[in-house]
Amino acid sequence: MTSDPKAAPEFAERCYRSSAGIGSGVLLLALAAWLGGDAIVSGEGRTPWLALAGLLFAVPLIIAFTVRPAVWAGEDRLLVRNPFRTITVPWASVEAVRAGYSSEVLAGGAKYQLWAIPVSLRQRKRAARSAARAAAEDVTGTVSSTAPSPGLLRAPSDQAIEDLRELAERGASREGAQGVPTVRWAFELIVPSLVGLALLAGLGGLA
Repeated sequence: MTSDPKAAPEFAERCYRSSAGIGSGVLLLALAAWLGGDAIVSGEGRTPWLALAGLLFAVPLIIAFTVRPAVWAGEDRLLVRNPFRTITVPWASVEAVRAGYSSEVLAGGAKYQLWAIPVSLRQRKRAARSAARAAAEDVTGTVSSTAPSPGLLRAPSDQAIEDLRELAERGASREGAQGVPTVRWAFELIVPSLVGLALLAGLGGLA
């Protein structure tokens, strides 16, 4: 039995990431490479070694907190990639998805933050003002050329959380969505950073 290659998939996985976080991470990595590289090439005495240890310590942390965070919403599960952990959450185990001062998912009796979906109180207030203005115009029956589009009536983080709630409700009954959350630590980032910290401490202790 063959499938039509032109047919649209039943479900397209959604990915949520912070463009501001990625942008700041790229800038910080470029700055670290510039300063650290210059110190390694031009420095004297212990300076190149200190620069190398500093890069080994700082670069994994920059990647962890800026470039790495992401949330993938699949047909059967939610995959949360935070700075130092990757959590796989089957939809059936999701108890709640909410956004207060931070975005988080409650599953299996534990709480996991969604670093890739940061809450912006400024965007939330802006969306609330847009919604109030739209409601006032609807009541008075006036039509404004500057009326906000539906996408501006809710902060992006709140819209993302609402989407995840709907996906959790829709996918909870699926056979492949059963199970409990699993956690994997990002040792590929933790270990180099700890080694860099140890080197910095050792070099700093030398006379």
